[in-house]
Parts: sequence; structure tokens; C-alpha cells
Amino acid sequence: MVCAAIFVNASCDKTITPQEDPAPLTPAAADANAGNWQMIVMSGPTEFPVAAPAATTDPAYLAELSSIQSSQSAITSTQSTSIQYWSSGAVVRWNEILRELVARADLPPAPLPNGTYPAPDPANPFADPNYPFSNPPYAARAYSYISVAEYDALKAAWYYKYQYNRPSPAKVDSSIQALMPITDLPSYPSEDGVLSGVNTVLMELLFPTSVQEITEKAAEERQAAMLSGKASASDIAAGLALGQAVATLFVARAATDGMKNATGTTAQWQAIATAVAASGQIPWHTLEIPPRPPMLPFFSQVKAWMLTPTDIIQERPGPPPSTSSDQMKEELAEVKSAVDNVTREQAATVYKWNDGANSVTPPGHWNAIAAPYINAAQFSEVRTARAFALLNMAMLDAAVACWDAKYTYYNPRPSQLDPSIKTIIALPNFPSYTSGHSTFSAAASEVLSYLFPADESYFEAQRDEAAMSRLYGGIHYPSDIQVGKDHGKRIGDYTVRFAQQDGAD
Repeated sequence: MVCAAIFVNASCDKTITPQEDPAPLTPAAADANAGNWQMIVMSGPTEFPVAAPAATTDPAYLAELSSIQSSQSAITSTQSTSIQYWSSGAVVRWNEILRELVARADLPPAPLPNGTYPAPDPANPFADPNYPFSNPPYAARAYSYISVAEYDALKAAWYYKYQYNRPSPAKVDSSIQALMPITDLPSYPSEDGVLSGVNTVLMELLFPTSVQEITEKAAEERQAAMLSGKASASDIAAGLALGQAVATLFVARAATDGMKNATGTTAQWQAIATAVAASGQIPWHTLEIPPRPPMLPFFSQVKAWMLTPTDIIQERPGPPPSTSSDQMKEELAEVKSAVDNVTREQAATVYKWNDGANSVTPPGHWNAIAAPYINAAQFSEVRTARAFALLNMAMLDAAVACWDAKYTYYNPRPSQLDPSIKTIIALPNFPSYTSGHSTFSAAASEVLSYLFPADESYFEAQRDEAAMSRLYGGIHYPSDIQVGKDHGKRIGDYTVRFAQQDGAD
């Protein structure tokens, strides 16, 4: 099974390009009842009303059909390639684009000559360093906002599609060629219009230095939908307006979800270290030179999707082994032995799951794992959006919960306690307990096993491999890994329980 060979080193090439070649989407089911599936942020499918379309005999609509006919007679090779690209499913394509944006922005700021580190500034995104630094928690948040917004918006679109039941242009007029798979799915409002509207607003918010490319991709999607005979201009306009309206709800949520305060201050970081030292433990500190500020110490206060703040605390794992305990000495020796005796196969596992700078990050890695399963299932666009939304909600919640544990216990990395441990990969700049890879991967595995139960053993194997890669790499203790997996499984189960009663099964 194709999984994760989709990572981008975008330090040179700054264009958004396809990284996958899935087959054209012919949905196995229309999911006509999707307008009644449970919303996540929207209050209901009619929160943003969509006016009824003109009749298919209306002169204005007939003029739209005539325009499609004329345009199809002069399609360029570039437009033909675009139609083929978007015919694979727009939700999958936008997920692919998002992974590339994350990878491009996953570059920690370099130090200044005075030994300090500049922070990316959302108010001045083109300054050095560019905004954002798309580290794993930021990336988890971005993946989740995009996928959940797409999902809510498409449920609303499905509601109106089946209320108005306007056929696609290729179904209305036989002289219009169907250049994409055209089903009986009503075309008004257009799902491509919805997705281009949602993603333009939210991706430009999250990745402001890529505005031009995002805008061009959205316009390309809308043009492909029309040129292919899938949607008319009014179908697309209605979808675009709906998508943009839904996006405003998510912009408002993002403005108050706690991300702005996730970094904290030097005094707050020192207070955590002082409290840990006062409890008799050795506190974590950065091993970078010059010392780098810790990564998002207060990300635990970012609003989760399925867990309340009380749930986060209740699900918090117990403390790690004391830094002066025999168990810690044994685990430290196990890490050193793993690194000193790493096999070729284990080293390959470490690099496969590195997910370091300039990568799609661990959450993106799991999106890449999910994509071929979603493609093979031939889900409708709304069901595809559901799959990515469930996956990414679970991983955002895993990030919040994992960062809560990391900065509650402030546990040192193995190489801090034993400098003779030479890590195989770069050392993450945040505390050790629990393992982020283990927590992300266990949450993702739970959701994907729910969606694709026949492949549960594969997802669990990938989870375990991702977790163990951190021991082989010398950056995590065994307890970080096992407790992280247990924690991530519990976190993922919150999303699975939501999915089991959301009306989509």
C-alpha cells in the first residue's frame, strides 16, 4: 500500500504541484442524506441560506450552458490537464496542497547574531522569518481547521443540492461533454465552488505568504468544474458564496481558540522549570546553541474539537519515572543501547518517521497514509471530507493533550541526562514525556481503523513503527512511547465515539 512517500522539500521550488495521481472520482454512493449529518461548528445546514436557482429553462441559465459549449470547443492542453487533476476529487487535492504548504512553512527560525531567535509575525508574514513556522502543533491545527470547515460546508451544500435538485450541465444538455465523471449528484450549489471558497479564506489565513498560489488553485478548480460540464456559472457562484460564509465561522473560532497565547513568556517558561526542580526532578532544557525558546508551552490551552479542558486534564497520563529513579536509569540505558546498536532496518524506520524540518509533520504523515485508502474507497466528496475531518480532529486533540503532558512534567530528553547518547535525528525542542509521534499515531490509527476496519492491523503496525522510531533515534524513553500510545488511543476514541453517532454510518 502506498503510504508516505509524498513529502516535499520545498526550499527551492515554491510552486504548489500535485504529489499524487489518484484515479478519477466516481463515488460509490451519493450520500444524499449528508445534509442531515451532525455538524461540528455550524448550527445546522441552513445557517447560511442558499437561494433557489433559476429553472433549467430560464434564458440566463441557457446562456450559461451556451458559454460552456463555447468554452469546451477551445479547451487548451493546460485546461485539459487541470480537469484531469481535479477530477480525482477536490477534497483529496486540497489536502495534498495543504500538506505542501505545511512542509514549506515547517522551518524553525535561525538565530540572530545576538543569540536570540526572531518569532514569525502574523501581522508581517513576509518578514524574516516568514509566518508561520508550521511546527507539528500548528500543523495539526491547520489540518483540522481546513478539513472540518470543508466537511461542515459540504454538508450544507448537500442539503441544498437535494432541496433544489438541479442537474449538472452535462445532464441538462447532451451537447455539453462530460469531461469528468458526472453522476446524478445535483450541481447546485457546486461542491467545487464551496471548497474553493472555504479553502481560499482559511488557507490564506493560515499561510498568508502563499495567497497568490492558493487563489490561483481555487480559480483553477472552479474553471475545471465548469469546463468539464459538471457545474454552471450560477452553480459555482452559489457554492463559492456558501463556502466563504462558512469559512467566517472558522476564522472567528481561530481568533479565540488560544493559539495566540500558546508561546508564553520567558518568565512563564522559567516558572515551569522552577516548579519541576522544586519537586525534586531534573527539568528539561533546550540543548540547542544558542538556547532556543521551547516550542509552544501553552498549546495545551488551545481549544480542542472533541475534548473539553476538563477532559484534557482527566485524560492526562500519570508522571514519568523520576529522574533519579532506577527505572529512569534502566530506560536511559535502553535508549543508549538502541542508538549504539541500531540496525540498518531500524535506521530506515527512524528516517521514514523523522518528520522534522521542511516536512508535512507527523499529522501530515498520517494524512498521507489515509489518502490512498480514501481514494480506493471512492467516497463522495462529503464523505471524503468526513474522513479527513475525523482524522485531523483526533490529531489536533492529540496535540493539545500531548503538549499538556509535556509541559506539565517538563521531562528531560535522554541526551540531556546522558550526553554520550548521540541522536540519529535532530532533537525536538520540547520536553520528552510523552512522545508526540506515539500520541499522534495512536489517535490517527484509532480513527483510520474505525473508517477502514479491514486494514486495522496495517494502521496499528504503522502506529507502532512510528512510536518505536523515536527510541531507535535516541530521542525518547520507552515509557514516553508506551504511555503516549495509550494516551493517543484514548484521545482518538473521543472522535470515534462522535463518528459512531453522527448520522453518516
